Amino acid sequence: MNTRLVSEKSLAVIDQYLHFRFGGATTNVPYYNNSHKAVRAGLRGALGKGSPRDIFDETDIAMAREKISGKLSDSALKHFLVDHAIGIDCSGFVYYVMNAEYAACGKGSLDRHLTFPYATGLFGRLRAKMRPAENANVATFGHDKNSRIIALKEIKSGDIIVMMDDEQNGNHKKIMNRNNRDHILFIHQVDYQNFVPTALSYSHSVAWPSDGTYGHGVRQGKIEILDIHKPLPEQKWIEAEKIGMDAVSENYTFTHALKARTEIRRMLSL
Repeated sequence: MNTRLVSEKSLAVIDQYLHFRFGGATTNVPYYNNSHKAVRAGLRGALGKGSPRDIFDETDIAMAREKISGKLSDSALKHFLVDHAIGIDCSGFVYYVMNAEYAACGKGSLDRHLTFPYATGLFGRLRAKMRPAENANVATFGHDKNSRIIALKEIKSGDIIVMMDDEQNGNHKKIMNRNNRDHILFIHQVDYQNFVPTALSYSHSVAWPSDGTYGHGVRQGKIEILDIHKPLPEQKWIEAEKIGMDAVSENYTFTHALKARTEIRRMLSL
């Protein structure tokens, strides 16, 4: 068995979201998507587009504003983040992890390589370049100008799994304002046997219907490859102790993959 991981820099960013530390407490950063508010400016942590540092700073500001001090419990920190709408959405999470991967590969920052095909008009294009993290949604990562589809047998750490709602295809306004139907996973580890992938592990930010008010956020899952010649949704998906192999599974990442146009993609510049 041979295992390949993404860079230490990428793993460090994942860990900062997965084990966010503040005031003596540790929790995963909650999922937050503000697309229904159509807000494109402001503090990144309150937009679902904050780096770990952004989220730390904005938590610090909110704590000071409410005069909260002293040691927190893990659950108190999670509740505070959720109640104050501080978190990260799936594409924001991938943006910062991928940004670390680009830096580790000596390619500079991600925004130097990312194209924004859905940014229209002069101000739209300028906004995308000035605030790339806020404008890099799932459709941006999944566009042919930024990534290409690869076969399951080609998969490697650093690739992404994109789940697109086909109802949005061809409609730029829907893609920019209703992207919460789309989802993206970052593959941080791939296991091989005789050079053939046997399993992959992914990280993402997600909110399942079963997560309730405070159970959502950044977490990890695994896909065991049962047949390398079959599509990804026909493999064994494992997340939050739920196994997805049929349409009635409680593994909602898997059921999302079944319903969406699910593609394995590799960034063109990696």
